Amino acid sequence: MTASPRPARSASRSFGRTFGRIVWTTFKILIVPILCILALILGLAAGYAVLGGRPVSEAFEVQTWKHLYDLVFADG
Repeated sequence: MTASPRPARSASRSFGRTFGRIVWTTFKILIVPILCILALILGLAAGYAVLGGRPVSEAFEVQTWKHLYDLVFADG
């Protein structure tokens, strides 16, 4: 009995496989910062609306955060 020769594997990977690995690795690297930013935004909105009893839209206004900054870092 003789074994049939196997086709030689090419040294380079196919473009689709390489592209897929790049996309998957990029996704794994970016998912944690994206989830942290999402949690910050949702927590900000929920805390401002539930604990503060104010409209959620005010949580994303610049004037709100300028006023908060002025309160925290006011002299005297």
